[in-house]
Amino acid sequence: MSNPIVSFDEQAIKSDIRELVRQTVEDTINALLDEEADLLVNAERYERTADREAYRAGHYTRNFTTSSGNIEVAMPKLKGAKFVTAVIERYKRREVSVEEAIVEMYLAGVSTRRVEDVSEILWGASVSAGTVSNLNEKAFESIEEWRNRPLSCEYRYVYVDGIYLKRAWGGAVENVAVMVAIGVNDDGYREIIGAAEGFTESTECWREFLSWLKSRGLRGVRMFIGDKAAGMVGALAEVFPDAAYQRCTVHFYRNALSKVPSSKKKAVAARLKAIHAQESFEACEEKALRVASDLEGMKLKEAARVVREGYLETLAYTRFPEEHWRRIRTNNAIERLNKEIRRRTKVVGAFPDGKSALMLVTARLKYVADSEWGSRRYLDVSLLDE
Repeated sequence: MSNPIVSFDEQAIKSDIRELVRQTVEDTINALLDEEADLLVNAERYERTADREAYRAGHYTRNFTTSSGNIEVAMPKLKGAKFVTAVIERYKRREVSVEEAIVEMYLAGVSTRRVEDVSEILWGASVSAGTVSNLNEKAFESIEEWRNRPLSCEYRYVYVDGIYLKRAWGGAVENVAVMVAIGVNDDGYREIIGAAEGFTESTECWREFLSWLKSRGLRGVRMFIGDKAAGMVGALAEVFPDAAYQRCTVHFYRNALSKVPSSKKKAVAARLKAIHAQESFEACEEKALRVASDLEGMKLKEAARVVREGYLETLAYTRFPEEHWRRIRTNNAIERLNKEIRRRTKVVGAFPDGKSALMLVTARLKYVADSEWGSRRYLDVSLLDE
């Protein structure tokens, strides 16, 4: 005799469980509201007492969207007193977690039209595009406040870079640069200290960006690390003349390798990396000159020229504690952040204006800063005082 086969409808079970949770939430909230009403009345229903403050006068219904689904709330009505509840804020139509999820969806790059569809699926109630815009406007107020916050401590190392996004400009779609700065504070933790629209990475744009950081309190910078964007070096020397400048070694390698045929790139890359694997400035310089001579012997004169003219800019890190070298000779800290920004903004396509591009980038930066990224110690900056 064969064993009986037991089957069940998984989708139906999930639907029943969700409905059970939704009904439980609805019953709980309604019970809490009735309890609050009884406390305000200060008497049981139909009870005659001199201490009675008001009389119950039935209920009116409100729809309320929660993370468990759309529920119907029975709001008590009173005679002789105004019913104010701590359970649901007046005129509130959505649970806080629902509002946060809507903002998160927008920050993740989901269009307002898609948010409406997703909200219908998740909570059983759609959210209009206007509601999404209003929620984001409130969120962006706090984001703008965070972007312009005063910088209250010293930042020993600062990583700077620009990322290009597409935006509508005069009927055409053009690139706009959003410049970002990360600082390593007195305790050795990374902080996102600046983000601003720059249009292009010109000297004037970099000067304005760095001056803005300085006006907010940026001080104590020992070294800036960047990719030698157009205008960056001159602006750094003008606004922060006492700070050293470290050109990202990875970008230096890329510039040199762009002058090398594919068949020789692997051998040349190994030689370039060997420059920064030495134990001192003198050893690095000696190795760089030998590599340049080797490249000339390989008939790679353009690559040799890039090495001879640019290697000194990549050795500023050797003035600082050796324990810091691996993390301060490249711009990798900010490049990883740029990848996260691109991933979140790619789905948007072209932004309607510069403000929307800057706000979405800043919102993403704030989200990253509040995560584990900002809670891990990056460097032991006490070594700088030894």
